[in-house]
Amino acid sequence: MSTNGSARYGYTAPILVLGLGNTPAGDDGLGPVLLDELAKQYRYAGGFVEFVNGGTKGLDLLGQIAGRQAIVVLDALATGSKPGTVSVLEGTEVLRYATGDSAAVHPGDAHELLATAAFLGDLPEHFYVVGMQPGDLHQGEVLSRAVQKSLQLAVAQAQKIIDGWLVELAEPMQA
Repeated sequence: MSTNGSARYGYTAPILVLGLGNTPAGDDGLGPVLLDELAKQYRYAGGFVEFVNGGTKGLDLLGQIAGRQAIVVLDALATGSKPGTVSVLEGTEVLRYATGDSAAVHPGDAHELLATAAFLGDLPEHFYVVGMQPGDLHQGEVLSRAVQKSLQLAVAQAQKIIDGWLVELAEPMQA
């Protein structure tokens, strides 16, 4: 799922929202589920926001990162907290997460992608990870009850970031 097709027209939307996760593995499919919910809210974002379901593609997504002003990654975050706990990482927290001990929930998760993009100098200055502690990584597309209860909170956190950037991009440039 890539909405607005900016790459098809040689244009890179300034905001990338990237959903990561393995949908047939319970809570590990959180990123794409959040992505779908958010994409419904921004149908008329006018080429400012591109939504990409990265699934478990990992490093194959590097080409999606370069040239952005802001990136919001949606993913299950194994932080050791209670299942359903929403976390928002930004700035140095993202780099610490990407290069720290891998609490990788799925192959192709954000760790290797973010660390490699940072090494290549492709991470924009404004980078966020919105995620949730998974509870159940069973086979099947149903999210655990704890994660389902917190889904709207995670959507709201991501919306707050995206909305802030849309306002920033809409403001006239200072000469």
